[in-house]
Amino acid sequence: MRDPIPPRVPKWPFFSGDALLLGAAYFIYARSELPMSSGQMALAALCVAAGALFGVVPFLLEYRVMARVVEAAGLTTVISQVQKLDDLAAEIRSATGQWQAVQEQADKTVAAAESIAQRMTTEVKSFAEFMQRVNDTEKANLRLEAEKLRRGEGEWLAILVRVLDHVYALHQAGLRSRQPSLVEQLTHFQNACLDAARRVGLAPFSPEPDEPFDTQRHQAADGDGKAPEGALVSQTLATGYTFQGRFLRPALVRLRGNEISPQSTADSPQSTVESPQSTTADSANGGDRQEPLPPEPAEPGPEGRKGEL
Repeated sequence: MRDPIPPRVPKWPFFSGDALLLGAAYFIYARSELPMSSGQMALAALCVAAGALFGVVPFLLEYRVMARVVEAAGLTTVISQVQKLDDLAAEIRSATGQWQAVQEQADKTVAAAESIAQRMTTEVKSFAEFMQRVNDTEKANLRLEAEKLRRGEGEWLAILVRVLDHVYALHQAGLRSRQPSLVEQLTHFQNACLDAARRVGLAPFSPEPDEPFDTQRHQAADGDGKAPEGALVSQTLATGYTFQGRFLRPALVRLRGNEISPQSTADSPQSTVESPQSTTADSANGGDRQEPLPPEPAEPGPEGRKGEL
């Protein structure tokens, strides 16, 4: 902003009056006789003083005008500063109002966040409880299904072992019949049955004659199932079994020194085949050993048939 130009006081009227007054004083001095009287001297001094006053007055007036102009400029500056202060106060009030609005929004946001956090906590807890219930139910169902599968496995395994025992007994009967064609057919039949059993992991094993008696793999058919130390296997009455590499049932054997004649073997009941059956079922189901099943009569050998004839 440009500074205002202060007004100028015209000086020529004052200088003119000063000149006239000084001329009047000189006129009085020139027309007076010397020595001048007191009245003439007073009048001449008054004219000189008035002229001097006329010469000083314009400068005094100009000084006052300049002082008032400076004072007015200072007041203008103060007023502009006060206006700026008013604008600043208005901006401060506006900012304060905005901060209050922001504070209110922040409080609302915090309250909403706390509410959301509480709902999320509740939902997470409910979901965890639901998943726990589902997990427990699934575990119970899987446990039931596994139990059913184990029970079914034990049942069909016991049935399969029973069938293989009958096949083995049938093959032994064929061997005792001494008919080559019948022995060959029964051997093929037994091999086919054993091959089918091996496909599901059931593998029979039969000790060789004169093999040392092993209490872990063999069971004596004589007495209470115990054998003296150093006993040898003489005859296999029922094969032992392993299921998927796990020992399932020991082989039922007759020890050396306890052999019986073929006639008595053919005429005796076939208890040797059925005795290990309970062991097979118990091993498959994981239970305790049960009592042997009742014996079934075996088909008599050739000597028995000749005796009957």
